[in-house]
Amino acid sequence: MTTYVYETIPAKSGKEPTYFEFKQSMNDAPFTKHPETGEPIRRVMLGGFGVLSSKPAGGNSGSCCGSSCGCH
Repeated sequence: MTTYVYETIPAKSGKEPTYFEFKQSMNDAPFTKHPETGEPIRRVMLGGFGVLSSKPAGGNSGSCCGSSCGCH
């Protein structure tokens, strides 16, 4: 089971959303309504990975680590 963060979708402009977590299978569809209150909600996307460059740092000649480790 994965823990997902959700937020309420405020009905009035300027109202702050409320955040909470639910444990769900990765195969489950995201909730669109809070299971207890019926209030409209949406899943919040968090984290992620940055873009990695394949260009060697520091002028290494063809290898990402500068040695013969086989990483390039």
